[in-house]
Amino acid sequence: MFFPDYPLAFYPLAVLAILLSGISKGGFGAGAGGLSVPLMSIVIAPPEAAGIMLPILCAMDIFGIHAYRGRWSLEQLKILLPGSILGIALGGLAFGMLSVNMIRLIVGLIAVLFALNKWLDLSGRGARLLTLRPRPPGRLFGMACGFFSGLTSTLAHAGGPPFAVYIYSLKLDKTLIVATSVAFFGIGNYLKLIPYFFLGQLNTANLSTALLFSPLAPLGVWLGIWLHKRISEAAFFQVSYLLLFLSGLKLIYDAVV
Repeated sequence: MFFPDYPLAFYPLAVLAILLSGISKGGFGAGAGGLSVPLMSIVIAPPEAAGIMLPILCAMDIFGIHAYRGRWSLEQLKILLPGSILGIALGGLAFGMLSVNMIRLIVGLIAVLFALNKWLDLSGRGARLLTLRPRPPGRLFGMACGFFSGLTSTLAHAGGPPFAVYIYSLKLDKTLIVATSVAFFGIGNYLKLIPYFFLGQLNTANLSTALLFSPLAPLGVWLGIWLHKRISEAAFFQVSYLLLFLSGLKLIYDAVV
Protein backbone atom coordinates (compact mmCIF):
# COMPACT_ATOMS: atom_id res chain seq x y z
CA MET A 1 0.00 0.00 0.00
CA PHE A 2 1.12 3.55 -0.73
CA PHE A 3 0.58 6.35 1.81
CA PRO A 4 1.33 9.99 1.00
CA ASP A 5 3.50 12.02 3.33
CA TYR A 6 0.63 13.45 5.38
CA PRO A 7 1.23 16.12 8.02
CA LEU A 8 1.42 14.55 11.48
CA ALA A 9 -1.77 16.39 12.54
CA PHE A 10 -3.74 14.55 9.84
CA TYR A 11 -3.85 11.26 11.74
CA PRO A 12 -5.58 12.40 14.95
CA LEU A 13 -7.94 14.60 12.92
CA ALA A 14 -8.82 11.69 10.62
CA VAL A 15 -9.43 9.35 13.57
CA LEU A 16 -11.66 11.94 15.25
CA ALA A 17 -13.56 12.71 12.02
CA ILE A 18 -14.26 9.05 11.19
CA LEU A 19 -15.26 8.10 14.73
CA LEU A 20 -17.64 11.06 15.02
CA SER A 21 -19.20 10.18 11.67
CA GLY A 22 -19.71 6.59 12.77
CA ILE A 23 -21.08 7.61 16.17
CA SER A 24 -23.48 9.99 14.44
CA LYS A 25 -24.74 7.30 12.07
CA GLY A 26 -24.95 4.61 14.72
CA GLY A 27 -26.53 6.51 17.58
CA PHE A 28 -27.75 9.94 16.63
CA GLY A 29 -28.80 9.89 12.99
CA ALA A 30 -26.62 11.31 10.20
CA GLY A 31 -26.57 14.86 11.56
CA ALA A 32 -22.82 15.17 12.14
CA GLY A 33 -21.75 13.18 9.09
CA GLY A 34 -20.66 16.35 7.29
CA LEU A 35 -17.93 16.98 9.85
CA SER A 36 -15.37 14.58 8.37
CA VAL A 37 -14.29 16.47 5.23
CA PRO A 38 -14.01 19.96 6.79
CA LEU A 39 -12.06 18.57 9.74
CA MET A 40 -9.61 16.62 7.58
CA SER A 41 -9.35 19.49 5.08
CA ILE A 42 -7.60 21.60 7.70
CA VAL A 43 -4.40 19.71 6.88
CA ILE A 44 -5.01 18.14 3.43
CA ALA A 45 -6.81 19.24 0.25
CA PRO A 46 -10.65 18.89 0.38
CA PRO A 47 -10.86 16.65 -2.73
CA GLU A 48 -8.32 14.32 -1.11
CA ALA A 49 -10.26 14.30 2.18
CA ALA A 50 -13.51 13.57 0.35
CA GLY A 51 -11.85 10.74 -1.60
CA ILE A 52 -10.54 9.13 1.59
CA MET A 53 -13.89 9.38 3.38
CA LEU A 54 -16.16 8.07 0.62
CA PRO A 55 -15.15 4.36 0.79
CA ILE A 56 -15.40 4.53 4.58
CA LEU A 57 -18.89 6.05 4.39
CA CYS A 58 -19.89 3.37 1.89
CA ALA A 59 -18.78 0.73 4.41
CA MET A 60 -20.84 2.42 7.14
CA ASP A 61 -23.87 2.51 4.82
CA ILE A 62 -23.86 -1.29 4.53
CA PHE A 63 -24.68 -1.58 8.24
CA GLY A 64 -27.48 1.01 8.04
CA ILE A 65 -29.08 -0.39 4.89
CA HIS A 66 -29.03 -3.89 6.35
CA ALA A 67 -30.65 -2.67 9.58
CA TYR A 68 -33.47 -0.83 7.79
CA ARG A 69 -33.82 -2.99 4.67
CA GLY A 70 -37.23 -2.77 3.05
CA ARG A 71 -38.57 -0.17 5.50
CA TRP A 72 -37.91 2.95 3.40
CA SER A 73 -40.36 4.84 1.20
CA LEU A 74 -39.85 3.95 -2.46
CA GLU A 75 -42.22 6.77 -3.40
CA GLN A 76 -40.02 9.40 -1.76
CA LEU A 77 -36.80 7.86 -3.07
CA LYS A 78 -38.22 8.11 -6.60
CA ILE A 79 -38.80 11.83 -6.02
CA LEU A 80 -35.48 12.63 -4.32
CA LEU A 81 -32.99 10.53 -6.28
CA PRO A 82 -33.32 12.13 -9.75
CA GLY A 83 -32.44 15.55 -8.28
CA SER A 84 -29.67 14.00 -6.22
CA ILE A 85 -28.09 12.45 -9.31
CA LEU A 86 -27.99 15.87 -10.99
CA GLY A 87 -26.46 17.38 -7.85
CA ILE A 88 -23.82 14.66 -7.70
CA ALA A 89 -22.94 15.27 -11.36
CA LEU A 90 -22.60 19.03 -10.79
CA GLY A 91 -20.52 18.44 -7.67
CA GLY A 92 -18.23 16.20 -9.67
CA LEU A 93 -17.83 18.91 -12.31
CA ALA A 94 -16.98 21.42 -9.56
CA PHE A 95 -14.25 19.15 -8.22
CA GLY A 96 -12.85 18.82 -11.74
CA MET A 97 -13.03 22.49 -12.76
CA LEU A 98 -12.44 24.58 -9.63
CA SER A 99 -9.11 25.16 -7.94
CA VAL A 100 -8.29 23.46 -4.65
CA ASN A 101 -8.44 26.84 -2.91
CA MET A 102 -11.93 27.53 -4.28
CA ILE A 103 -13.09 24.07 -3.17
CA ARG A 104 -11.60 24.81 0.26
CA LEU A 105 -13.66 28.02 0.43
CA ILE A 106 -16.87 26.26 -0.65
CA VAL A 107 -16.39 23.43 1.85
CA GLY A 108 -15.69 25.99 4.58
CA LEU A 109 -18.85 27.92 3.75
CA ILE A 110 -20.91 24.71 3.71
CA ALA A 111 -19.51 23.77 7.14
CA VAL A 112 -20.28 27.18 8.68
CA LEU A 113 -23.76 27.36 7.14
CA PHE A 114 -24.64 23.83 8.22
CA ALA A 115 -23.50 24.55 11.80
CA LEU A 116 -25.60 27.74 11.86
CA ASN A 117 -28.49 25.78 10.38
CA LYS A 118 -28.28 23.34 13.30
CA TRP A 119 -28.02 26.03 15.98
CA LEU A 120 -30.80 28.18 14.52
CA ASP A 121 -32.92 25.17 13.46
CA LEU A 122 -33.42 26.67 9.99
CA SER A 123 -34.25 23.41 8.21
CA GLY A 124 -36.57 22.41 11.06
CA ARG A 125 -38.38 25.74 10.88
CA GLY A 126 -38.65 25.44 7.12
CA ALA A 127 -40.11 21.96 7.40
CA ARG A 128 -42.62 23.11 10.03
CA LEU A 129 -43.73 26.01 7.85
CA LEU A 130 -44.28 23.63 4.96
CA THR A 131 -46.48 21.40 7.13
CA LEU A 132 -48.85 24.34 7.61
CA ARG A 133 -49.67 24.39 3.92
CA PRO A 134 -52.94 22.77 2.87
CA ARG A 135 -51.03 20.35 0.63
CA PRO A 136 -47.62 18.72 1.21
CA PRO A 137 -44.66 19.86 -0.95
CA GLY A 138 -44.84 18.59 -4.51
CA ARG A 139 -42.51 16.47 -6.60
CA LEU A 140 -40.61 19.49 -7.98
CA PHE A 141 -39.74 20.73 -4.49
CA GLY A 142 -38.60 17.24 -3.51
CA MET A 143 -36.38 17.01 -6.58
CA ALA A 144 -34.88 20.44 -5.77
CA CYS A 145 -34.08 19.34 -2.21
CA GLY A 146 -32.59 16.13 -3.59
CA PHE A 147 -30.44 18.20 -5.97
CA PHE A 148 -28.96 20.44 -3.26
CA SER A 149 -28.47 17.45 -0.99
CA GLY A 150 -26.58 15.60 -3.74
CA LEU A 151 -24.48 18.68 -4.53
CA THR A 152 -23.37 19.42 -0.97
CA SER A 153 -22.94 15.73 -0.26
CA THR A 154 -20.55 15.38 -3.21
CA LEU A 155 -18.45 18.36 -2.14
CA ALA A 156 -18.37 17.75 1.61
CA HIS A 157 -20.38 14.57 2.37
CA ALA A 158 -22.89 16.93 4.02
CA GLY A 159 -26.32 16.65 2.41
CA GLY A 160 -28.52 16.47 5.49
CA PRO A 161 -30.26 19.87 5.73
CA PRO A 162 -31.83 20.00 2.22
CA PHE A 163 -33.04 16.43 2.66
CA ALA A 164 -34.44 17.24 6.12
CA VAL A 165 -36.46 20.24 4.91
CA TYR A 166 -38.37 18.03 2.49
CA ILE A 167 -38.69 14.76 4.39
CA TYR A 168 -39.78 16.27 7.72
CA SER A 169 -42.44 18.38 6.01
CA LEU A 170 -44.27 15.20 4.99
CA LYS A 171 -45.18 14.15 8.56
CA LEU A 172 -43.98 10.60 7.98
CA ASP A 173 -43.45 7.94 10.62
CA LYS A 174 -40.08 8.32 12.41
CA THR A 175 -38.82 4.89 11.37
CA LEU A 176 -39.86 5.56 7.77
CA ILE A 177 -37.91 8.83 7.80
CA VAL A 178 -34.76 7.20 9.21
CA ALA A 179 -34.96 4.25 6.81
CA THR A 180 -35.51 6.54 3.80
CA SER A 181 -32.57 8.69 4.94
CA VAL A 182 -30.32 5.62 5.22
CA ALA A 183 -31.33 4.41 1.75
CA PHE A 184 -31.10 7.86 0.13
CA PHE A 185 -27.62 8.67 1.41
CA GLY A 186 -26.42 5.10 0.95
CA ILE A 187 -27.43 5.11 -2.73
CA GLY A 188 -25.96 8.60 -3.11
CA ASN A 189 -22.62 7.57 -1.64
CA TYR A 190 -22.31 4.63 -4.02
CA LEU A 191 -23.28 6.85 -6.97
CA LYS A 192 -20.55 9.32 -5.95
CA LEU A 193 -18.00 6.58 -6.56
CA ILE A 194 -18.46 7.21 -10.31
CA PRO A 195 -17.34 10.89 -10.50
CA TYR A 196 -14.75 10.33 -7.77
CA PHE A 197 -13.23 7.49 -9.82
CA PHE A 198 -13.02 9.52 -13.04
CA LEU A 199 -11.59 12.52 -11.19
CA GLY A 200 -8.84 10.38 -9.68
CA GLN A 201 -10.07 10.81 -6.10
CA LEU A 202 -10.14 7.05 -5.64
CA ASN A 203 -6.44 6.70 -6.41
CA THR A 204 -4.08 4.24 -4.76
CA ALA A 205 -3.03 6.69 -2.05
CA ASN A 206 -6.59 7.61 -1.01
CA LEU A 207 -7.82 4.01 -1.11
CA SER A 208 -4.83 2.83 0.93
CA THR A 209 -5.52 5.53 3.52
CA ALA A 210 -9.22 4.61 3.58
CA LEU A 211 -8.27 0.95 4.11
CA LEU A 212 -5.95 1.93 6.96
CA PHE A 213 -8.77 3.74 8.77
CA SER A 214 -11.58 1.35 7.74
CA PRO A 215 -11.65 -0.51 11.11
CA LEU A 216 -12.81 2.76 12.65
CA ALA A 217 -16.06 2.60 10.62
CA PRO A 218 -17.75 -0.29 12.48
CA LEU A 219 -16.12 0.86 15.73
CA GLY A 220 -17.68 4.31 15.34
CA VAL A 221 -21.11 2.85 14.52
CA TRP A 222 -20.86 0.52 17.54
CA LEU A 223 -19.82 3.42 19.78
CA GLY A 224 -22.82 5.38 18.53
CA ILE A 225 -25.15 2.53 19.46
CA TRP A 226 -23.46 2.21 22.88
CA LEU A 227 -23.55 5.97 23.57
CA HIS A 228 -27.13 6.37 22.38
CA LYS A 229 -28.58 5.69 25.83
CA ARG A 230 -25.64 7.07 27.79
CA ILE A 231 -25.24 10.67 26.61
CA SER A 232 -27.81 13.12 25.34
CA GLU A 233 -28.17 13.88 21.66
CA ALA A 234 -27.91 17.59 22.47
CA ALA A 235 -24.51 17.17 24.16
CA PHE A 236 -23.12 15.13 21.25
CA PHE A 237 -24.26 17.63 18.63
CA GLN A 238 -23.04 20.64 20.63
CA VAL A 239 -19.49 19.30 20.44
CA SER A 240 -19.80 18.07 16.84
CA TYR A 241 -21.24 21.26 15.41
CA LEU A 242 -18.80 23.45 17.32
CA LEU A 243 -15.98 21.47 15.66
CA LEU A 244 -17.75 21.79 12.30
CA PHE A 245 -18.12 25.57 12.71
CA LEU A 246 -14.50 26.10 13.77
CA SER A 247 -13.23 23.86 10.95
CA GLY A 248 -15.30 25.86 8.45
CA LEU A 249 -13.91 29.16 9.72
CA LYS A 250 -10.36 27.81 9.44
CA LEU A 251 -10.95 26.68 5.84
CA ILE A 252 -12.45 30.04 4.88
CA TYR A 253 -9.50 31.82 6.47
CA ASP A 254 -6.98 29.60 4.67
CA ALA A 255 -8.76 30.09 1.32
CA VAL A 256 -9.00 33.88 1.63
CA VAL A 257 -5.68 34.66 3.32
